[in-house]
Amino acid sequence: MSMQKMEAVYVYEAPLRLWHWVNALSITVLALTGYFIASPLPTQPGEASANFLMGYIRFAHFTAAYVFAIGFAARIYWAFAGNHHARQLFLLPVFNPQWWREVWFESRWYLFLEREPRKYVGHNPLAQLFMFVFVTWGSIFMIFTGFALYAEGEGRDGWHDNLFGWVIPLFGQSQDVHSWHHLGMWWILSFVIIHIYVAIREDIMSRQSIVSTMISGYRMFKDERK
Repeated sequence: MSMQKMEAVYVYEAPLRLWHWVNALSITVLALTGYFIASPLPTQPGEASANFLMGYIRFAHFTAAYVFAIGFAARIYWAFAGNHHARQLFLLPVFNPQWWREVWFESRWYLFLEREPRKYVGHNPLAQLFMFVFVTWGSIFMIFTGFALYAEGEGRDGWHDNLFGWVIPLFGQSQDVHSWHHLGMWWILSFVIIHIYVAIREDIMSRQSIVSTMISGYRMFKDERK
């Protein structure tokens, strides 16, 4: 069955698109502020009492962290409430041999070893795999380690400590969690770089909309689908 040129298919519903862009903004704020929390500025002019720059940076980091965590919880809810494309971030058909063959094909396509792309209404299998590993599990890791560190400042017996206090002993000590949390930032940023490159590349080379789809919700196929 061939697909007519410039056919539009509605893929991503409004709540999912909203989460995507709010999540992107949260990650940007978290990465910038997290970098300075790990590597603070050496000094500030004037009296120490007149400066609260690191306090503002920490406040922005904690605020973005709450937005990130609440957004992730809402995204889990939408995996059940939304269409089947909303569940791709959490469910991998790992027992489907055809899915793994598609992962292999997409790997070859991104390595410029395949001449023609394949078209997918939702995420292609390789993108789904990467997002599951980097976004789904990366987000869970950052939320648990981040709130465990936040619980230290909030003190014992608060809900942060009750829910996440066990994380620090699991890793050994607070500094170990700091180090792993910092590495987790680079883990997610590595995905962000790849994600942006691949989205733009696919828009150009695969003749199907990628970037605009996360704005409008519609996937546009720019030629016949084989």
